[in-house]
Amino acid sequence: MGHCQPMSLVKQLAGETAIYGLSNILGRILHFVVFTMYLTREFSDRALFGIYQDLYSYAAFLLIIFTYRFETAYFRFGSKKEAEHTAFSTASSSIIGTTLLLTITLIAFRQDLADLLLYPDRSRYIIYFAMIIGLDAMAAIPFARLRLSNRPLRFAFIKILNIVFTLVLVLFFLEGCPWLIDQGYSGLDKIYSLENRLDLVFISNLIASALVFIMLLPEFLKVRFHFDKRLWIKMARYALPLIIVGLAGVFNQYVAVPLLKYLLPGSLEDNLSTGGLYGAVAKLAIIMNLFTQAFNYAAEPFFFKQADDKNAKKTYADVAQAFALIASIAFLVIILYIDVVKLILGPNYREGIHIVPILLLANWFLGMYYNFSIWYKIKDKTHIGALISIGGAIITILIAFLMVPKVGYEAMAWATLGCYSFMALAGYLTGRHYYPVPYPVMRIGLYIGSAVLFMWLGNLLSTSISSPIVLFLSSTVLFISYLALWYRIERKTLQEWWSGTRPN
Repeated sequence: MGHCQPMSLVKQLAGETAIYGLSNILGRILHFVVFTMYLTREFSDRALFGIYQDLYSYAAFLLIIFTYRFETAYFRFGSKKEAEHTAFSTASSSIIGTTLLLTITLIAFRQDLADLLLYPDRSRYIIYFAMIIGLDAMAAIPFARLRLSNRPLRFAFIKILNIVFTLVLVLFFLEGCPWLIDQGYSGLDKIYSLENRLDLVFISNLIASALVFIMLLPEFLKVRFHFDKRLWIKMARYALPLIIVGLAGVFNQYVAVPLLKYLLPGSLEDNLSTGGLYGAVAKLAIIMNLFTQAFNYAAEPFFFKQADDKNAKKTYADVAQAFALIASIAFLVIILYIDVVKLILGPNYREGIHIVPILLLANWFLGMYYNFSIWYKIKDKTHIGALISIGGAIITILIAFLMVPKVGYEAMAWATLGCYSFMALAGYLTGRHYYPVPYPVMRIGLYIGSAVLFMWLGNLLSTSISSPIVLFLSSTVLFISYLALWYRIERKTLQEWWSGTRPN
């Protein structure tokens, strides 16, 4: 006989992660095709791609400030059905008001900000990004509502449509317009020129963000708006440390190109070129990023809903173990087939391929941190999360300032690994004290440790085999061997996760 166990919830989370992952993976692949595969060829000048990476790094910082983590506060205070409408209304009203104020402020000071970013003749970029960030910020709570109300399909549809629309616009502006101009449509030369290609990429993003906001308007119309001052204060107190967590997290994830721009010893043009190289190569860790983000989208509301369940801790342990295994498989796939994966990049961007394993391992630790650190959100100890994130940011800064001037952009990859491995360890150790979860740490370590071992074997093969076909087949044998090894060891566990039952 068997009885139902919390592991059935692992299957539920896997399903939701798959749907969020579908939107994330399809969307990101489309995004990746255009903004990495395509743009690294369209912008053969790496400095131009460096500007693109640099500005989107700052946009990620500003989005945290614009939303001030009220989407997570909404999960916390709106997870009970009777409180959801008030939490949604209060959070949305707050973000819409502050977004309008911040957007106007950025536009008003656009020239000062452009000077600060070393782009004095490109203040128009500030206008584009102020409007993009503003629209994305106002869409944050409606998107969170779709997640909280278990509507991942609508969430996925809108996310994918956003990317597809952006893709179509970019291709129209950068490919269609010059072709039409050649066919005699001379009026389009007011839109397209070689000098404003980067502008058109940003404008495409702006139009797509506006479309997404329009599609989410029904979420606003379903609710009679009411601003609950007491609830807002509770949400603000809860979210304040998470702003620090978010800023530190964005810093750790996106700061590489801005730091390279300022810390490398070359000219601004040379530093932006190196930043463009690093940013493009870092995107080859995309599968790990995709899976980690898809998991985080599904897991955050899932964890909150399970918090009061008597088997919650066991569920969290199973989820962490499942994540570690799948993420280790993703790590190994990219590494073993890196010679194929690198062809995604334009020829001018492939020389930094050697940092990909470091960044993949860093993202594995980031995913484990998402698992290990959920306790501080559940226990309202968000200030500890802030301290952990600040610690990670300090490690990033120290390694960057000490090593980038000496060894170049490779130092940023090691800084990322140092940061995320510290955060995962700190999240686990503090959790043991405040909210002990029986994570199978030894087994989790063996998953990634064995993946690293198989990576080493793959590297040995790549140095001794000259035929690309033989190397591809050898890598496939290695990968299948890794899967067979862990299937044999974990067969019962996998069956239990899938069926949701454990023998008595």
